[in-house]
Amino acid sequence: MSKRQIAYVCTDCGAEHNKWQGQCAACGAWNTLAEIVLKPARVSAGKHRSGYTGTAASAAGIHALTEIATYESPRTLTGIAELDRVLGGGLVQGSVVLVGGDPGIGKSTLLLQMLGALGERLPGLYVTGEESLAQVAARGRRLGLTMEPLQGLAETCVERILEQAIQSKPDALVVDSIQTLWTEQLTAAPGSVSQVRETAAQLTRFAKESGTCIFLVGHVTKEGGIAGPRVLEHMVDAVLYFEGDSGSRFRVLRAFKNRFGAVNELGVFAMGDTGLREVPNPSAIFLSSHTGPTSGSAIMVTREGTRPLLVEVQALVDASPLANPRRVSLGLEQNRLAMLLAVLHRHGGVGVYDQDVFINVVGGIRVQETAADLPVLLAVVSSLRDRPLKDKTIAFGEVGLSGEIRPVPNGEERLKEAASHGFVRAIVPRGNAPKKAHFGSLQVLAVDRLADALQVAL
Repeated sequence: MSKRQIAYVCTDCGAEHNKWQGQCAACGAWNTLAEIVLKPARVSAGKHRSGYTGTAASAAGIHALTEIATYESPRTLTGIAELDRVLGGGLVQGSVVLVGGDPGIGKSTLLLQMLGALGERLPGLYVTGEESLAQVAARGRRLGLTMEPLQGLAETCVERILEQAIQSKPDALVVDSIQTLWTEQLTAAPGSVSQVRETAAQLTRFAKESGTCIFLVGHVTKEGGIAGPRVLEHMVDAVLYFEGDSGSRFRVLRAFKNRFGAVNELGVFAMGDTGLREVPNPSAIFLSSHTGPTSGSAIMVTREGTRPLLVEVQALVDASPLANPRRVSLGLEQNRLAMLLAVLHRHGGVGVYDQDVFINVVGGIRVQETAADLPVLLAVVSSLRDRPLKDKTIAFGEVGLSGEIRPVPNGEERLKEAASHGFVRAIVPRGNAPKKAHFGSLQVLAVDRLADALQVAL
């Protein structure tokens, strides 16, 4: 018998090492190397259902890109508009999608609803490795799904799953979850790095050769990332994360990787008695319904993927009894908050060095773009002086270290979104000011410096 070839893979960055060591030489993480068994790669040929041969066998030949560019991947709508938006317009044949999120947030519910919405248009197979088929059927009845077209399989061996998939020939395959699968070719326990890597590789090869669209449900670690080797995220075509507070009924599905659509695209759902329900106008849920002007509150227009969203930012500034005042931000990067407060003191003439500053983005959404800089500082000054901003006012803009207000992308789309929701004043960077006023009753106030923005807003 030939000797097994062993390698050690870092579960954080996916780097391979020839021998075990305490620290990963690539990313510097400690105690993250896990043993895997190396196997020779098998080259297999297969024809895509659409007629395009895009397998490993055809990759050996040289092709002109002008010929390949004429091929367009056909898309199939799932029947759930928010999911189609995050996927980039629907399902793509042969794609592999990894869906992660906290336990109980709605991953299995959404995918079962997707198979029910596809129905007989696109036959699907739900493979469960954590629940019995009786539990899956009970969930389907509770969700009010049509049970006739739904097919289920309770199995954890990937070879047997592929045998059943070859026989039934589903167009959509849901595997819940990838951490429960194991392959007969390895002796490691299910959920280990080698098992997750090999089972995902086999499912990916099957998807590319047969044209089946596969959804993989992934567990998350306590840090919030997908459990298993980091290479798992590189193997799949799209990585979707479910976000949301445990006490809130709203769920946000965000695309962190998508080879067929926009990254950071956002889909909003509301959890109810009959499963997840789409929220076609998410700006309404991210805005608090105040009875009147409230100090410490500012409305901004952020952009998630291809969608502009109106989001409320709340700030609370209070005298601190501590030697080092606290800087707490929920939904925003804390280091950027500290930088913005320094700019506010230096170029805005407003100091909060002896104050506790708390920032919260309403609705549990995480804002990752710099357009939130200006509304955050306006909310901080409003709370400090106890002076609310004028009603129906929105703001967006990046604040530089020298106090300038820098423009952000897609300014006109943000203004159109604000005008459609009845806002009458917009404080924006000079570079985002429209050449012609064509936003109805929306008055656009362009500013160049942070001091000018504070004077206009307050």
